[in-house]
Amino acid sequence: MSDTKGTVVGSLVRVFRYPVKSMVGEELEKVHVTKRGILGDRAYALVDLESGKVVSAKNPRKWSNLFGITAAFAKPPQQNEALPNVRMTLPTGERLEGNEGEVNDRLSDLLGRQVELRSAAPQEPALEEYWPDIEGLDHRDAVTDEGMPADTFFDCGTLHLMTTATLDRLQELYAEGTFDVRRFRPNLVVDSDSSGFPENEWIGRRVAIGDDVIIEITGPCPRCVMTTIAQPDLPKDPLILRTAVQHNDGNAGVYASVLQGGQIKQDDPVALL
Repeated sequence: MSDTKGTVVGSLVRVFRYPVKSMVGEELEKVHVTKRGILGDRAYALVDLESGKVVSAKNPRKWSNLFGITAAFAKPPQQNEALPNVRMTLPTGERLEGNEGEVNDRLSDLLGRQVELRSAAPQEPALEEYWPDIEGLDHRDAVTDEGMPADTFFDCGTLHLMTTATLDRLQELYAEGTFDVRRFRPNLVVDSDSSGFPENEWIGRRVAIGDDVIIEITGPCPRCVMTTIAQPDLPKDPLILRTAVQHNDGNAGVYASVLQGGQIKQDDPVALL
């Protein structure tokens, strides 16, 4: 597919991987994509030893300070090899590496609950989700238990794609807000000259990225309270989520599954097939 087939709709401008669920991730120039998404994405997660649930910033009443921890692999993961250690940088600048007792003890002290870093999901993975009091959400000012796909640390789809057009449109709708892409935690950001929310129109379509990768857009990506949580250089702002709820049914970007894996890199063309 070196001369990209289909209708070019943009270019891949940013690629993100999140080695540990709900921690700040790493931006990459190129990455390998497998049937399970970006290699190494959500490869690890913390598990709350008291409840048995996967730790997620979707319940910021317990876990909001996860966004103060940055996770990156000690070396790039390779296909058909054991995962390398993950290196976590704490707000103090302290670095932790691996998943041994001392690392778990330090993370437990920081988070205020007994947690364990794992690379294998519980038998029936689940997490807690807090729903802000925003009209249009399924629940309001409530915490619910949410199931997760078996054998993974994903919430739903294996890939989350957003366009720059969506970020720009949300920014227009709420000019005082800061619609930094980090709030939305996508894997793939596509530069698009379209207006509005163009990726909504791609649902059910196949998309080619670069020479090798083909994905299928499976549905919208509903956003949650995580978009409103403070991060380094980003303030807490509940109106970020409210804007998405009011103008795009609470969605920002789309979920996708991988039909054909391979290498992708920044500036690759993105085409609808």
